Amino acid sequence: MVRRFGQFSTLKPDMVEEYDRLHADVWSDVLKTIKECNIQNYSIYREGTMLFTYLEYTGTDYDADMAKMASDPVTQQWWTHTHPCFVQEKEGVFYTALKELFHID
Repeated sequence: MVRRFGQFSTLKPDMVEEYDRLHADVWSDVLKTIKECNIQNYSIYREGTMLFTYLEYTGTDYDADMAKMASDPVTQQWWTHTHPCFVQEKEGVFYTALKELFHID
């Protein structure tokens, strides 16, 4: 079963170009970890400083897969570059989950 996730976040205005630059050439090991953690169809959209993220999760233990991703050293290094780009509503929170209201296949 596929679980779909929509999220939004906000970039710091002076970090928009840096965030775009980073995502123009995402590290291959980061992409590998994303796939190993059962995430597919992952997209990030930007309008100004607003980001919208969509992803599909195909695994059976979301929490374990997210813990695996968070413990990956390369992903941790990647986050040292991306996390400073975000406006945080709360410490350590970079994305806000959205409630899915409608879906059709």
